[in-house]
Amino acid sequence: MIRALLVCAGLFLAASSVAQIPAAPGPAPGSANSPAPATAPAAAPAAPRAWSSMSPQQQELLHGYQDKWDSLPAERQQALARGSQRWLAMTPAQRSSAQQRFAQWRAMPPEQQQQLRQRWQQFKAMPPEQQQRVRESFNRFRQMPPERRMELRRQWRQMTPDQRRRGVQRSAAPARHSQR
Repeated sequence: MIRALLVCAGLFLAASSVAQIPAAPGPAPGSANSPAPATAPAAAPAAPRAWSSMSPQQQELLHGYQDKWDSLPAERQQALARGSQRWLAMTPAQRSSAQQRFAQWRAMPPEQQQQLRQRWQQFKAMPPEQQQRVRESFNRFRQMPPERRMELRRQWRQMTPDQRRRGVQRSAAPARHSQR
């Protein structure tokens, strides 16, 4: 159980770090170092978004894109618009937290950023029930005393990649109940 919890918590930590990074706000949005927004596969290609279709608050937030807005790909326009809507809906505390995570993201080496993107994609590819189990495990992990979390992290770091992989596979398998 501890190993499964560790695996789930590790996967969710990575996934949540990437998931909560705002698409548009933060220092130097759209710069070469900023993360590409995670996009879900769409049934139809995104339609271009007119600058005038956004609220004045969104336009103010994305003012650095105004001159080049029409030359951006429609997918990027949509991602920026969604990100600005999310940003504007956040509380000041949520914004502060998002800015801290964004700064952490930008400080990561590109290889680590890529690894986290891959883990996020793996999480998003999970069936909803499995995603829910990972979230529940992560929440249990967060509620543990700091000393216990540190111990679990230490155990995780000491595991070989193969041990981690087996642990993830075991935790990903639905619980089987014997029916006799």
